Amino acid sequence: MKTADAGQLKAGARKTGRLTRFLDNDNVVGYVFAAPFILGFLIFTLYPILSSLYYSFTNYDLLSSPTWVGFDNYQKIFTNDEKIMKSFQVTFTYVFLSVPFRLTFALIVAMLLKNAIKGIGFYRSAYYLPSLIGGSVAVAIMWSQIFGDKGLVNSALGAIGIDVTTNWIGNPGTALYTLIALSVWQFGSSMLIFLAGLKNIPASYYEAASVDGANKVRQFFNITLPLLSPIILFNLIMQTISAFMTFTPAYIISRGEGGPLDNTLLYSLYLYQKAFRFFDMGYASAMAWVMLIIIALITFTLFRLSKLWVHYE
Repeated sequence: MKTADAGQLKAGARKTGRLTRFLDNDNVVGYVFAAPFILGFLIFTLYPILSSLYYSFTNYDLLSSPTWVGFDNYQKIFTNDEKIMKSFQVTFTYVFLSVPFRLTFALIVAMLLKNAIKGIGFYRSAYYLPSLIGGSVAVAIMWSQIFGDKGLVNSALGAIGIDVTTNWIGNPGTALYTLIALSVWQFGSSMLIFLAGLKNIPASYYEAASVDGANKVRQFFNITLPLLSPIILFNLIMQTISAFMTFTPAYIISRGEGGPLDNTLLYSLYLYQKAFRFFDMGYASAMAWVMLIIIALITFTLFRLSKLWVHYE
């Protein structure tokens, strides 16, 4: 009996030792701490992505079971939906105008704020603030009031003798440009990244260039831009992706319609309409994957072209 008890104690000690060694393993501890993120990624990111890929090949209205239709949704996108072609036009116009202007303003302001002047912290915070609140519903409503027929823009023009009563938001020719202006106004995040990049350029380069007789313009094009080119590439890619995903301003300002005459019908807004207004979730899922492919191709192209103008140390 005593021999049996001793054997059980030894077996228990061995199990305890193995458990202790298992818990002492750094990999196990790392997985335990990473478990909330891993579970969140699997449940709230990977599963929805794979689900949308499946639904893109089905006819699904959220109320009944999905029916497999193959590539019909993708074929309809490119051959049988005139409105989606309009949304492509609006979206590409928005992206290709808003991103360059935003980055240009961000770089100009960063150049102005790179020097240590009195109150520099306040100015940096003030210019960054629009990026924090720019995507909110309140700002979109404010923007629609600013560009309304009795808004701040018309009042300012009237103050200098230009009598304008145009509703810039409601005018098909100018509605999209008000959204572009809102996007450009939110240049704060890019500005801070540019500012950090400018701080990393050694001052000795500029001093040597000054000794050689280079003026400020030549220093900018021969020193600042080449050394800042990796930061420009990063901002360009991130802001391009963000611009394709713009939704809230277009939804609020156009009241979810994309008007006037579909001139603010961004692709993301049309996708939302298909999914949650017309309950055509299968078609909306196909639209989402088409946009993903387009963004991936543009990003790949930017990376390939970067070899021609991006300079690394």
